[in-house]
Amino acid sequence: MGVCASVKGLRLKFAGSPSLQFEDLSVELYTGQKVLLLGPSGCGKSTLLQVLTGLIPQAIEIPMKCDAIQIPSSWGYVFQDPDTQFCMPFVDEEMAFVLENLGVPRADMPQLIQSGLREVGLNFEQNHVAIGSMSQGMKQRLAIASVLALKPEVLFLDEPTSLLDPEGTREVWDTIKAVGQDKTIIIVEHKIDEIIDFVDRVILFNKYGEILADGTPTMIFADYRVELQEYGIWYPGVWEHYSDEPLYKEIASRRSDELSSRTATAAMADTETLALHNFNGYQGRRVTKIAVAELSLTVGEWIAVVGHNGAGKSTLLQAMMQLIPTSGSYRLLGQQVRGFKDVVETAAYVFQNPEMQFVTNSVIDEASFGFKLDGKADFTSRAEALLAEFDLYGQRALHPYQLSLGQKRRLSVATAMFKDQKLLLLDEPTFGQDAANTFAILEKLEAWRQKGTSIIMVTHDLDIVRYFATRVWVVDHGKLTADLSPADYLNSIADKDDRLYKGAGDEVELVGEGSL
Repeated sequence: MGVCASVKGLRLKFAGSPSLQFEDLSVELYTGQKVLLLGPSGCGKSTLLQVLTGLIPQAIEIPMKCDAIQIPSSWGYVFQDPDTQFCMPFVDEEMAFVLENLGVPRADMPQLIQSGLREVGLNFEQNHVAIGSMSQGMKQRLAIASVLALKPEVLFLDEPTSLLDPEGTREVWDTIKAVGQDKTIIIVEHKIDEIIDFVDRVILFNKYGEILADGTPTMIFADYRVELQEYGIWYPGVWEHYSDEPLYKEIASRRSDELSSRTATAAMADTETLALHNFNGYQGRRVTKIAVAELSLTVGEWIAVVGHNGAGKSTLLQAMMQLIPTSGSYRLLGQQVRGFKDVVETAAYVFQNPEMQFVTNSVIDEASFGFKLDGKADFTSRAEALLAEFDLYGQRALHPYQLSLGQKRRLSVATAMFKDQKLLLLDEPTFGQDAANTFAILEKLEAWRQKGTSIIMVTHDLDIVRYFATRVWVVDHGKLTADLSPADYLNSIADKDDRLYKGAGDEVELVGEGSL
């Protein structure tokens, strides 16, 4: 078994960073291996993939040195952010662009495009679909399809399912497993349940980008449990262990007490955060993208918004934030909402793509921006404390775009609530995060919730539904179709698919009690 990619003595440093990302790192990858790079968010896993493909420094100009490097002759790369991958504006054109570069005859393209899209679960009535109109999860499927069309010998996958719903995650990994049996596949992924039986090698990193261990999955997860817990890395059973910790038990106990109190006072009108009646959100001003018949939210609730990619979950949040045209009745803290000015002081919004939120040129300036805007004289100390709380203090001098995707996401969450708004809308705030930072974000959100902030969070993570949500809103085909308790929602999925925590789909067909 020969070496297909390697680097020896790698040294790399990001501009503005106080320390090296890698210092004398050496890695060899062998033909036919399925390798998982595992480590805490920001440890350099994605950077290492980019080095091993030559993207760094050839396309991404980052200073690096190494004693030797071997780059595969035929490789494909799926990025964390699918928007960085596309060359064309339409789905069929993007796939055709790949096929043209392979010299495929035009007459053969339609069938290859159709089969390639179906392979990753994209089924359009016609394939001339604007990529910009698609959800991030659908874009991610397209990115995977375009890379698979290259038929590369080596696949580099940088969290290829981070934006997909559970069923989509399972479908994509089933596809990758089927087409990748004879390929070398190098994977960076936090959601490991679907691939734990697929990879044959795990390289474990610490937060400094140093290799802690290199071996089989069985050996790594059995012999390095202490290190996995210390560095907050995902491993099988991590959620169960977290739920047994005193901090979470305290959260669960407090929630139980609140539920008893809330039941006794649920009819109080002054607990209402928002209420919707015949509420619609539009693309332009004609095409209805989300419809809600009747809905209300009380102070201190945590809503998990679930549904398939493209169902309308992000659109629901955009409509509530008045980022798209809407119609119908929308009442927020007792006041009628007619536009963005009516929500901006009351609601905070965390975009699915964190880069859409950044307005400055450094992490510390980004953290300071809201405090300055709010007239806080001590904005620097407040910003530094905020960055420390979200494990970003060491990156304070970097440009936000230099952060890893997980770090960008933490920065976007950290800077959202500078005014302690009463409504927090979050679109997939935990994707790309290691276990430690996932729990830290959730605990911070819980602390805000306890102070009276109502949380509405789009998520595909069923464990978040189970352990943190107080209600679940199901969105399907542009409509809010059900409003359930977390237990009822999870039971409905368990009845449908016994792989609840190993990729069960979250499409639900519900009638009767709980339906809207």
